[in-house]
Amino acid sequence: MAASGTSRPNILVIQVDQMTPGVLPTYGHPLVKTPNIDKLAESGVVFESAYTNFPLCVPSRASMMSGQFAHNVQSWDNATEMPASIPTLAHYLRSADYHTVLCGKMHFIGPDQVHGFNERITTDIYPANFAWTPDWVRGERFRPTGINPQAIVEAGQCVRSLQMDYDDEVENIGVQKIYDLARFNTDKPFLMWMSFTHPHSPFVTKKKYWDLYDHDAIDMPKVPPIPVEDLDAMSRWLYYAHGHDLLDIEDEHVRNARHAYYGMTSYLDDKVGRIMDALAEVDLDDNTVVVLTSDHGEMLGERGSWFKQYFYENSVRVPMIISHPGTYAPGRVSEHVSLVDLLPTFMDIATDGNAPDPVSPLDGNSLTGLLSGSDENWDNTVISEYTGEGVIAPCRMIRRGNYKYIYTHGHPALMYDTNNDPLELENLIGNPDHADMEAELGRDILVDWAPDVINDLCIQSQKDRMFIQASTGGDPHWAFISRPDDGGRFVRNAGATQTKSKARYPFVEPAPLRG
Repeated sequence: MAASGTSRPNILVIQVDQMTPGVLPTYGHPLVKTPNIDKLAESGVVFESAYTNFPLCVPSRASMMSGQFAHNVQSWDNATEMPASIPTLAHYLRSADYHTVLCGKMHFIGPDQVHGFNERITTDIYPANFAWTPDWVRGERFRPTGINPQAIVEAGQCVRSLQMDYDDEVENIGVQKIYDLARFNTDKPFLMWMSFTHPHSPFVTKKKYWDLYDHDAIDMPKVPPIPVEDLDAMSRWLYYAHGHDLLDIEDEHVRNARHAYYGMTSYLDDKVGRIMDALAEVDLDDNTVVVLTSDHGEMLGERGSWFKQYFYENSVRVPMIISHPGTYAPGRVSEHVSLVDLLPTFMDIATDGNAPDPVSPLDGNSLTGLLSGSDENWDNTVISEYTGEGVIAPCRMIRRGNYKYIYTHGHPALMYDTNNDPLELENLIGNPDHADMEAELGRDILVDWAPDVINDLCIQSQKDRMFIQASTGGDPHWAFISRPDDGGRFVRNAGATQTKSKARYPFVEPAPLRG
């Protein structure tokens, strides 16, 4: 049955935060326990090579929601407002007569906190103002979010965290909304977007989930730390931006962080199970397309790197599972896809393949051909870009076939054959055997993307926003209010790292940073 009583399917998106696909058993991990995600994958189509279009929260989500690359909507970093005049996935689904609901994190910046959704039923965990604006003039060491290695050194168990507060609320309100949609939404199909913050750092989890794993069995990174003097320019910037020179990270810290991350993933898996149980309980499972994905990945110690923002596979790849038993046969897709493909895909699903032309050009393409078994015209190229905190010039990545090409403005490019070199250790730039592909990707990565122009736009935007933030003190903070005390419970006008640390119970005294 459908909530609307029609044959058009509902769409339920379960979005997680900072999950690298390699930790999931369906992507080959032998240790992590995610029975509910495994079950979803067994009934669905697993995209083995799905990418974020920007490995940072705000621009990734702006790109995904608009179906356009981040620079086309001028979403530069984690404090950039997406204009209210940009049509989003929610607007498009509403035009197809869907009822659209946002539950959880979307990290919208600015006064428009719904961007087309009929309903937003929870607050956001992070600021909606310009508090986290980067400053390229000050350099890569400027860290407006307070990011540093304490999240790794202090990894382990806790009773309660800010992210548990948030994700438990998202689950409870979202599951209740599923019941309400089944009972009261009788005239339209729905899009329900449930967005969680796990397994985003800091790396802490409940004893229940920590105890699922043998600490000594936790696998360590495949690639050891690379000396800072041997890093490429973008990685060197991020090394200092993440404060890796301010604290020593020992092997046991790495093992603790990875152990906690696995526990956080299992915690999230329990939520997936409860959501799917609720869907089945109200007989909506047969006519609801379920999508599981993330906004970006997590380096998890590979190459000595942590968090997101990199174009290396752990950071830039995302899980993507789409399940609609009876419509799409279970299977696996090896072609390269990305988050901008969701908007046209959902419109095809909503209109049974008869979607009208978009009102503005989209950078994504519908996945329905791949979901149905093949798409001979699939381009097999994805683009990701980065202009956020931690770098000091525009960066971009193109993935086509076996190859990944990374452009860092003003610095040498990188190119890897990720099929034959999955750990991305052999830079093929200058290798005569790959000269044709180097020339092709070096040309194509600059199509419709002018780094000099983008560099100037980013710096001017940063100046404007820092001026506004300083002159107003961040007031109003614009965050969506669902409860009167939302402002005191979550991050509004401060750094994320410090706020999360204070909310941890029992409290752990932060490790002192050098300098």
